[in-house]
Amino acid sequence: MKSKNNLNLLPALAILATVAILVAIGGTFAFSHHQDYIQGQAETEEYRVSSKVPGRVYRFYVKEGDQVHAGDTLALLEAPDIDAKLAQAEAAQSAAMAQNRKAERGARQEQIRAAYEMWQKAKAGLEITQKSYERIKRLHDEGVMTAQKLDEITAQRDAAIATEQAAKAQYDMAVNGADREDRAAAMALVEKARGAVREVNSYLSETVLIAPCAGEVSEIFPQEGELVGTGAPIMHIAKMQDMYVTFNVREDRLGALKMGQTIKATVPALGDKVISVRINHIKDLGSYAAWKATKATGDYDRRTFEVKAVPVKAIPELRPGMSVLLK
Repeated sequence: MKSKNNLNLLPALAILATVAILVAIGGTFAFSHHQDYIQGQAETEEYRVSSKVPGRVYRFYVKEGDQVHAGDTLALLEAPDIDAKLAQAEAAQSAAMAQNRKAERGARQEQIRAAYEMWQKAKAGLEITQKSYERIKRLHDEGVMTAQKLDEITAQRDAAIATEQAAKAQYDMAVNGADREDRAAAMALVEKARGAVREVNSYLSETVLIAPCAGEVSEIFPQEGELVGTGAPIMHIAKMQDMYVTFNVREDRLGALKMGQTIKATVPALGDKVISVRINHIKDLGSYAAWKATKATGDYDRRTFEVKAVPVKAIPELRPGMSVLLK
């Protein structure tokens, strides 16, 4: 009876042995073809387009995906406040220039003539007062006129002399025009007004958004008609000519990667196309990156490094965000 049970177990044992052999062979085959990859992605530099002045988006001249060149007009903003400030600055400039012309030209002919007449009037008054003074002085010396009368006429003569000198100074000033300091002050006001106009014009130029360099419009944020604030991002431009690839590599795998080294990588999105990239940057990601113990007991922590590489040759079909695999 016992031998009969043993005979029944033999087929089952044979089947188990066969399954174990097949599993071992399959596992060996599978692991022998397994490749260990480091996955990265293609990226590119971007710059933000914004304005220094608040305004309303009047029109976009590009859309997402468009290729732009340096100097292309991207968008136009409306800024009524800036237009009003420009009108005020230009009016102040006109007033300052008028004051400067007046200072340079000097007094009008009518003012010069009036000053001359006042001087002549003062001269005539001085001549009469001088004659009266000489007459009373002579009588005083003869003992006929009192000292009081001499003092009074002397004071009148001195006042007439001062009046004549002041009238002469007014006439000279009208003939010579404004002082050098006054002309310099008038010119300074003109330059100040011109500076204000240039400043407002610089703000006004910010309402026309120009592409500083070539690239591709990757994202537009506001819609036409929306208000945007000072420095608010309006669109992003991707500099497609500055494409690069980034990998996050644990330090235990970093030994095979060196600065300046050219390596091969695969792009699945391009039909597993193999590309050549040159490593130009290796940087520790810092404490915010994930650390992982090499052993369950925690022998040491493996840090993560960012590795950047640039294509050796331009790859037009490579797009930002595409996965790039490194063996």
